[in-house]
Order: sequence, then C-alpha cells, then structure tokens
Amino acid sequence: MSRIGKLPVTIPAGVTVSKDGHTVTVKGPKGELSRQISPNIELKIEENEITFVRPNDSKENRSLHGTTRSIVNNMVVGVSEGFKKELQLIGVGYRAQKQGNKLVLNVGLSHPVEFEASEGVSFEVPSNTQIIVEGFNKEKVGELAANIRGVRPPEPYKGKGIRYVDEYVIRKEGKTGK
Repeated sequence: MSRIGKLPVTIPAGVTVSKDGHTVTVKGPKGELSRQISPNIELKIEENEITFVRPNDSKENRSLHGTTRSIVNNMVVGVSEGFKKELQLIGVGYRAQKQGNKLVLNVGLSHPVEFEASEGVSFEVPSNTQIIVEGFNKEKVGELAANIRGVRPPEPYKGKGIRYVDEYVIRKEGKTGK
C-alpha cells in the first residue's frame, strides 16, 4: 500500500470538493481548481475527508495512487491557503520592479526581462532585490518562479544570480596564481 496514497485528505471549512466522472473540482476562498484524475483510482468523499482506493496492485495503479492523492491535496491547500515562492537577486546592479501586473528584471543583460502574471498568480516586490510569487495553483507558482530563476541562475564562483530564499549555492574556489 502506498504510504502517501492511503492518507486521507482533510477538507477545511469553506472548501467544497465535488466529483463529476473523473473530474475533481475544488472551490475555496482563494479560487477554483479543476483537474482530470485517472479512472483507475477511486475517489470517495465522506464528510470532511477524501480517501483514495486503487483496484489492484499493478505497477501503474501503485504509481498513480500517491500521485493522485498529492495532486488533490495540493488543490485543497491551494484554494484554502495558497502557495508562495520567494526569490532573491544577488549581484551588483541587479534589481526587480513591478509595473502593473508585469515584473521587470534588470540582471546584467543587455535588455530588461519582463514576466507577465498569469491568471491566479501575482507578484510582490517588497524590495529591489526580493520577489515573491503567490497563487493558488502550485504548478503555476512553481513554474513561474523557476522561469524567473532561469533568467540568471546562481553561479558557483561569486554566487551572483537569482535564487530561492532557502537555496544553498555550493561555492567553488577560483583559479589560484602561482
């Protein structure tokens, strides 16, 4: 039995979960998410809990069991609490600005890099060197934060670049002269 798959998902107050065929819809104070789940995994909604049952122990069903549970749990957490990724810019002259619903980055390239906030995702720039990406869809928040980080990933010699706040960058020693 999957250790993750057999755990029930608790539904907090203010969140409604409905199932229509193989589509799960979760509504909450932050928004609404809908997703197709595998027809092999059976979803049971009882009072304030969602449980997941697989028909047999085939390899495909075992792999889908925990994955389906994690996806639905992320949907429930997203519409009730939301998700947040924090990034920081390290480097001389590196800065971020918010212009409307756009994020403009100046990170040592010949041109400023712009990112548009998609539906359900927002930017916050508390200081010139700090970016907070927030939203209720974990996939979109993570993807946008990874795309921002991908503009200038941290390099190992000086540590300059865009990194997550809790990320540790392994530093290398440079060349030494004789």
